[in-house]
Amino acid sequence: MFKNLIGKISHDLGIDLGTANTLVYVKGKGIVVDEPSVVAVNTKTNQIIAVGNEAKKMVGKAPTYISVVKPLVDGIVSDFEITEKMLKYFVDKVHKDSFLSSPRPRMVIGVPLDITEVERKAVEDAALSAGAREVYLVEEPMAAAIGARLPISEAIGNMVVDIGGGTTEIAVISLSGIVSWKSLKTAGVEIDWDIINYAREKYNLFLGENSAEKIKHTLASAYPLEEKLTMEISGRDLYSGLPKSIKVTDEEIRYAISKTINIIIDNIKSTVETTPPDLVSEIYERGIILCGGGAKIKKIDKLITQETQIPCKVIDDPLTAVVRGTGIILEDLENMKELLIPAN
Repeated sequence: MFKNLIGKISHDLGIDLGTANTLVYVKGKGIVVDEPSVVAVNTKTNQIIAVGNEAKKMVGKAPTYISVVKPLVDGIVSDFEITEKMLKYFVDKVHKDSFLSSPRPRMVIGVPLDITEVERKAVEDAALSAGAREVYLVEEPMAAAIGARLPISEAIGNMVVDIGGGTTEIAVISLSGIVSWKSLKTAGVEIDWDIINYAREKYNLFLGENSAEKIKHTLASAYPLEEKLTMEISGRDLYSGLPKSIKVTDEEIRYAISKTINIIIDNIKSTVETTPPDLVSEIYERGIILCGGGAKIKKIDKLITQETQIPCKVIDDPLTAVVRGTGIILEDLENMKELLIPAN
């Protein structure tokens, strides 16, 4: 009875626990949290001093006794304790107007396709330790397909490519199941490092992670643009150690990230090659659905279409597809439990 009462006054949560960003959907309210998966810790006192947006501002700027940690690597928990505290922070933020001192929500969390049992248990344990009373896991491409409102329960081929921060998830879905798939540790963070390495090798310029991410959002494209873009970037000269600014173009950044983009496209092709022919013909008619933060790279859909000969479309608000899917599952949990990963 007490558990039922707690359930009525706690907000059930759908969570996209990503390498780069964590998004939280509250049942009945929508998306209420969209913050970086970053935590700042005072190593002298072992106290957390900032989470999310505030912690990200400290990346590359903190003194030695402040450790700025990204507790998820390649979409999985790499630091259990910090992940737990980050989740607890977001749970408390959602319930800040509640009179509950210890909210006990149910959570639906998106996880990568190739997650192991040990990694899965780490996510479940971190959520339980953060206050969840029940934890359900769903594969990220399945959640993204639900968030995109694809007819996943029908005998129709639905192909989803979710380019996140730490992983790229490629899946063909039919009859509420995943027919063929690939999960890559090649995604948005790798693209940031492509930009950092390019600036270092060509201009002897050392960029910070936040600067590389800003360049990606402003200039990155997968296919030539109609209008050329340029941007002034600043960093540290590797030889003199002094500040240095240069101008870069969209063409340079396109070259810098091309290897990573091609790896993703090659894996899309190989996933299609292992898909039953009848589903491939339907995918050709219906197209590839692109989501995740990487879908915001300019004209990436056009390059995928050119290279695969399959139409490709970026969904509206691609960054939130997974968390929207977890929210839809939350709203009808009893009828959608067959889409969840079976409990250990």
